[in-house]
Amino acid sequence: MKGKLWFSFFMAALPSLLWSQSSRWQQKVKYQMDVQMDVQTNRLTGKQKLTYFNQSPDTLRSIYYHLYWNAFQPNSMMDTRSRELGKQMVNGRSDWDARVRDRIVALTPAEIGYQKILSLKMNGVSQVYNMHETILEVKLSSPILPKTSVVLDMEFEAQVPLQIRRSGRDNPLTGVRYSMSQWYPKLCEYDYEGWHPTPYIAREFYGVWGDFEVNITLDRTYMVGGTGYLQNAQQIGYGYETPGSRVTQPSGKNLTWRFVAPNVHDFMWAADPEFKHIRKQAADGTDIHVLYKANPTQAYFNTLSRAAKEAAGNDLQRYASGWTDQWEKIANVAVTVLPFIEKNFGAYAYKQYSFIHGGDGGMEYPMATLLVSPSIGTAIHEWMHSWYQMMLGTNESLYGWMDEGFTSYAETLVSDYYEQVTQQKATQSPIGTGPRKDPSQDMASINPHLGAYNAYFALVKSGREEPLTTHADQFESNFAYSIASYSKGEVFLAQLGYIVGDSVRDQILLNYYSNWRFKHPNVNDFMRIAEQTSGIQLDWYRGYFVNTTKTIDYGIDSVWEQDGKTLIRIKRSGKMPMPIDVQIKLKDGTEEWHYIPMYLMFGQKPAIQGQKRTVYPAWKWTHPEYVIEVNRRLSDFSVIEIDPSMRMADINRKDNKLEVKW
Repeated sequence: MKGKLWFSFFMAALPSLLWSQSSRWQQKVKYQMDVQMDVQTNRLTGKQKLTYFNQSPDTLRSIYYHLYWNAFQPNSMMDTRSRELGKQMVNGRSDWDARVRDRIVALTPAEIGYQKILSLKMNGVSQVYNMHETILEVKLSSPILPKTSVVLDMEFEAQVPLQIRRSGRDNPLTGVRYSMSQWYPKLCEYDYEGWHPTPYIAREFYGVWGDFEVNITLDRTYMVGGTGYLQNAQQIGYGYETPGSRVTQPSGKNLTWRFVAPNVHDFMWAADPEFKHIRKQAADGTDIHVLYKANPTQAYFNTLSRAAKEAAGNDLQRYASGWTDQWEKIANVAVTVLPFIEKNFGAYAYKQYSFIHGGDGGMEYPMATLLVSPSIGTAIHEWMHSWYQMMLGTNESLYGWMDEGFTSYAETLVSDYYEQVTQQKATQSPIGTGPRKDPSQDMASINPHLGAYNAYFALVKSGREEPLTTHADQFESNFAYSIASYSKGEVFLAQLGYIVGDSVRDQILLNYYSNWRFKHPNVNDFMRIAEQTSGIQLDWYRGYFVNTTKTIDYGIDSVWEQDGKTLIRIKRSGKMPMPIDVQIKLKDGTEEWHYIPMYLMFGQKPAIQGQKRTVYPAWKWTHPEYVIEVNRRLSDFSVIEIDPSMRMADINRKDNKLEVKW
């Protein structure tokens, strides 16, 4: 009996035991920074004390820092790359990032950005360093041994660039004075693959988790928001103080804002003398902050659609009358959707989140985002980065699609949920916070990710697709990078639900979050969780859909009757094999499902409850055709369709459906 009990316990614990083996060492940092911002010269000076914990088994003889703002200088790598991409035409347009274009080369000395290191010491000893534009290389005077820590003291100064990309000052679209992202010398990540001194070309980031203590001193008229918890709210005020309490500000022309941020891999802040502050609290106690410029700018109004401008009578002031309501709505949406997010994607790890007017579009940072406008979709997207970048933290340069694509997938579902809430609020119908049901349960439902599928199909048709394994900076076009990372990454998860079942995919995401939170997972780590959760082999899915640009294309080749049975021949024209769902609608109003697993799966997805399904032997990927046999006369048939849920990314669906009219 004891043996049986032990065996039962072992089998029940096996999944968690297997997942616990995925633990990987992580480096750790502790930043202590004091910075002074001069709002007249747009320059800041700072002192940084960085405690670096080498938790790796390796001896480190060099270290590297990011100096992001050095990209905002004429002829920098970012400048040159943008102008080179702009020389090629994609769909009749120059292929540069419209925000960057050729603007950097025209910056004056007062408009450029820079970060200069004035001194650097390790454990009190001065270090020799070389600046390689956006990367600082430090040849250490003595190595950092495994399982030890060192203290790096740095003095630096920087000039805030004119707003070009993500960070900067005085963006005419927002009117916000300072969007302070990538503003400090940031230690590069060292992981199981080594150092990642990735130059700043305009794309993605990777950082070391740690604790931040940041003191920011600037003109007292400026309101500040961003990463971290404000420690001296009662001396600052501006809506951060305890409601109803008295604020006692110190005298002088400046204020010092003291922030702490635990277990984050970056620190962003923004500041403006005309910020307004909205503060709300979610049901679980999470504080939601919204900071926005008091009025929209004319430049922003000019970017609105014709319909939006006409709705405001083509009058900026009339449009501005509803400006606060738009930002208030972001706070209300955040409070509404947080229970759904946590139910489906995991608990939010911090006590607050801030949506801050600034930047050049929408850009995510720990505990906060910069938003150029009060767009609900953008706000949801940037917040969902808190899960796939701020808490899971894949290397975006290598696995951009695991951040942007997974985030886009989550954004779609959260936005869909919010729309359901708003539509049913008037009727007081209950809205659940559980996962969406499998579309196959209700064929009237539409795949909510079809927008991503269509973008992916357009990329395939363009002939510019590159594998998802391509480094983010090295895609041959901005067009290919954007669709691959955002849309194909979203399709990857939606299609995974088709392969293993939506409810299983949803559990995969929760297990992925639980097992790999704060551990920098890669694609192999995700696939192992997917296989362990589903019981299906999935290395083929990664191999085809991630590592190659091979496409899916199945179709109904022919249908005939033989000996009172109907035979359906399905052909595979694409190079990527898939399991196949076939729905048959009969003239008597009933339907049947026929399921063909793919050989390399060595398993099958679970049947949907109540679904009548016939399962066939696995389709070997070497065979271009497969015949299924139905115990019905052909005259009984109404419709035959491959994957009516449209979750399989079939690039040519014209031959997926056959209406039987004879």
